Amino acid sequence: MAFIKKPVTGMRDILPDEMAVRNYLMGIIRDTYRAYGFSQIETPVVEHIENLTGKQGGENEKLIFKIMKRGEKLSSEGEALKGGDFDALSDSGLRYDLTLPLARYYANNASKLPQPFKALQMGPVFRADRPQRGRFRQFMQCDIDILGDDTNLAEKELITATTEALSKLGFDKHNYKIILNDRRILFGMLKYAGFPEEDHEKILIILDKADKIGAEGVDEELKASGYSEDMIRRLRDLLSLSGKDREGVRRMSEAVDDPEVKAACENVTDIMDSIAAVRSRNIKLEFVPTLVRGMGYYTGTIFEIQVESFGSSVGGGGRYDKMIGKFTGKDVPAVGFSIGFERIMTLLMEEGFEIPENSKKTVYLVEKGMPSDRLGEIFNEAIERRSLGERILVTWMNKNKKFQKEQLTKEGYTEFKDFYREELKR
Repeated sequence: MAFIKKPVTGMRDILPDEMAVRNYLMGIIRDTYRAYGFSQIETPVVEHIENLTGKQGGENEKLIFKIMKRGEKLSSEGEALKGGDFDALSDSGLRYDLTLPLARYYANNASKLPQPFKALQMGPVFRADRPQRGRFRQFMQCDIDILGDDTNLAEKELITATTEALSKLGFDKHNYKIILNDRRILFGMLKYAGFPEEDHEKILIILDKADKIGAEGVDEELKASGYSEDMIRRLRDLLSLSGKDREGVRRMSEAVDDPEVKAACENVTDIMDSIAAVRSRNIKLEFVPTLVRGMGYYTGTIFEIQVESFGSSVGGGGRYDKMIGKFTGKDVPAVGFSIGFERIMTLLMEEGFEIPENSKKTVYLVEKGMPSDRLGEIFNEAIERRSLGERILVTWMNKNKKFQKEQLTKEGYTEFKDFYREELKR
């Protein structure tokens, strides 16, 4: 059987030009976050299946790439296979995000980490999703998280650090904004409208579609799910009275009149006020009461980065104060923000982003058959120039030198130095 040269569906090969841009952008993101005191860590791409399917990842748990048991363990599950219990054949899977692995990492290493702990993670994650523009089955995530701080100083730092990274990437021109909500407001609204508590998560899945299907579409889905006109009307009235600024948050707080919702609204307002006072950048922050975020682990503040030129968010995050307790039995406050690196890459590559070059790129074209001792001298010269910050490529000279130089010029090389064997005779 012939080998298949194309990547698996949803995966992709990355060519040198794009890889150079990716490395450049990741360097900017990494340096920005380090300046805020975040420490880079790494977690395995493979996680225990029990962790991945622990009802923390929302809809993403349906998209897990599961890994089969191996050797004797797989053989012993033969009866399960006959009974159709395919889940019993898996003991691990590829991570669908970086947050769940971070929670496990913290639970396992907390005694060795500073408190609070500011974590930076950059790495691939995997979801068996339908590929589309800016969405792949293997993609890079860039996360920052603060664990052990129960105040909203953590949220404020995440927002300022993330927006600074985006600004340094040249992303300000895309007119992006950060939308903000609190899960406690969502549950308070549903309780106020009279929806049964056991259905709240199911209703949030419908409400999460508001930006795609609109208010009428949400109402229709709620009606089709059997909820009363009165419940739907009460929820719609709440959503219609709330604006996107701090005044809208205040109206929401007064209308619901619940202690939990009041605390959540104060949290949102305080974050908005602090971010508005950051004079170095114009950070656009809006309150959107229909913002849900798909992950099941969020407990409080949630946020997303929205761009007008893109149909979906290019980043997001929120507070997940209950997740670490799933591992240790003791809850630890935690909040994180993730940049949608692949979607940002898609936008930048579509507009022809180029890396600003700070050093000149030179090619040493060496005639084939150059004696070894002379070639060593050429290597020494190249090494010396590289030590001064130059980029030197040493390569054999082709017969069609003109075409070779044209191709290298397209790669960004601006200077050429030719080395011929005849030089030995001069």
